[in-house]
Amino acid sequence: MAPQGPWGGGGDDGKGGKEPPQGGGQRPWGSAGGGRDNRPQGPQRGDQIPEIEELVRKGQDRLRVLMGGKGGSGGNRGGGPRRPQGPQFQMSRGAWGLAALAVVAVWAFTSFYTVKPEERAVELLFGKPVGTGEPGLNFAPWPFVTAEVVQVSGERTTEIGTGRAGPMDSGLMLTRDQNIVDMAYQVVWNISDPEKFLFNLADPEDTIRAVSESAMRDIVARSELAPILNRDRGAIADDLKLAVQNTLNDYEAGINVLRVNLDRADPPREVIDSFREVQAAQQERDRLEKEADAYANRVLASARGEAAAVIERAEAYRAEAVNTAEGEAARFNSVYAEYVKAPEVTRRRMYLETMEKILGGVNKVILDGEGGQGVVPYLPLDQLRSRAPGSANTNTGGGNQ
Repeated sequence: MAPQGPWGGGGDDGKGGKEPPQGGGQRPWGSAGGGRDNRPQGPQRGDQIPEIEELVRKGQDRLRVLMGGKGGSGGNRGGGPRRPQGPQFQMSRGAWGLAALAVVAVWAFTSFYTVKPEERAVELLFGKPVGTGEPGLNFAPWPFVTAEVVQVSGERTTEIGTGRAGPMDSGLMLTRDQNIVDMAYQVVWNISDPEKFLFNLADPEDTIRAVSESAMRDIVARSELAPILNRDRGAIADDLKLAVQNTLNDYEAGINVLRVNLDRADPPREVIDSFREVQAAQQERDRLEKEADAYANRVLASARGEAAAVIERAEAYRAEAVNTAEGEAARFNSVYAEYVKAPEVTRRRMYLETMEKILGGVNKVILDGEGGQGVVPYLPLDQLRSRAPGSANTNTGGGNQ
């Protein structure tokens, strides 16, 4: 039996012609040595098209060289027939070592991970949490252990009542006095326990929104409209923060509520103008009431002060009158005691004191008969001229001055 080509037939000269068959074999497309060639013909050109066998052989030689073997084919140097040879993957020890190092490098790259200072990591063994990764370089042997990194220190904000979360995000709430108030507020929170946050809540954002809205409706239902709009906003925010935190703790959500920002607390838009007019009228009423109270307090205080002054003056007059009467009585008793002892001396003394009181303010000089001799009469015209009309004393009548 003559040798055959790689597909069981003779070779081809590459130009569409036929080689003489070797040993009467068939060609790879089933034609005999002298029969018709049924394989598809390429474009007829002048250049020779390389055989597929030669391309496969060159590719195998290059692969052997890359894998550490020797290139070339030693079985076709003598011009004999070519035999198909399968790919022979022969790797040297150095190539195996490099491959092992590459595998180890890839495994280490996927096993080591970095956690930032504001982050924490939850390590999972086949999906079950087994530990927490602290800031820095951490090791989790992949693929058995994986890590979920969560930012814990950054503030996250959930807005409620703004309408951004959909048509159900409404801030209209009913108060205790059957009024409607439109509330818009923000819940600012962060993560306190990454493991609980990842595995106890399916949707943390929606959970916080639902809990906050429920707590706010409960607080508003126990309050009246006027305090909500005016003075109780801070108290409402504190109560809401406490209620939301307690509920999330019951859920074991691993969330810490930092603060609640109350953005809006107004009546509904349809009646806000009328409500503002009512508020303005109430404020005007309160202003007038305060002014009336201030005037009443001022008048009442003045009246009370005057009454106290009159009472004090009456008390002073009473004390003065009593003290004067008591002094006069004591003086009379002392004079009487002296009069009993020496009546004539006491009588004369009383006469002189009485005359002194009567004549002490009179602008007259009285001289007795003997002392009046030799006194030159003198009329002070300048003093009489300077006196007011009607106030001059009449000194005529022949008296001596």
